[in-house]
Amino acid sequence: MSRLRTKDLTTVESEGEFRQGTAAKCQRVHLLRENVERNLKARDLSNVSSSTGLNQVSVLLLLLMAHFLCDFGLQSDRMAREKCRGCDKVLPWGWWLTAHGAIHGLGVALLTGVPLLGLAETGIHVLIDHNKCKGRINFTTDQILHMLCKGLWVALLGLA
Repeated sequence: MSRLRTKDLTTVESEGEFRQGTAAKCQRVHLLRENVERNLKARDLSNVSSSTGLNQVSVLLLLLMAHFLCDFGLQSDRMAREKCRGCDKVLPWGWWLTAHGAIHGLGVALLTGVPLLGLAETGIHVLIDHNKCKGRINFTTDQILHMLCKGLWVALLGLA
């Protein structure tokens, strides 16, 4: 086996080990893609509860937990600051706000298996946070509106 000559890959012992690592990553991506495709094949939104084995309370709790993870755990201080117009230094504020909303949308899409709900979550989350940035609503109202959206998604799924 020949050694890799790239200085940046000094921890990789051989081309074979590098290929094995890449193959494992590809396999994980393939499994994730299969799972997403299975969820997309569900024609009836009410199938989400039966395919996941979760009831409406469980789905709502998971969506609320994901919300707090996305809003507090996955949102950096920089993103929280720079998603507001006039506070942006690194990237334009719209990119920060869209990225934050998309993180929430991904969480909803993954938990419900319905990408359109994820897209709706992205848009509504952006609108709510934009209004908070403009001072039209306060933090408490912001959080209540986000939680009400999660209840709306559960109702739209036909689980409530």
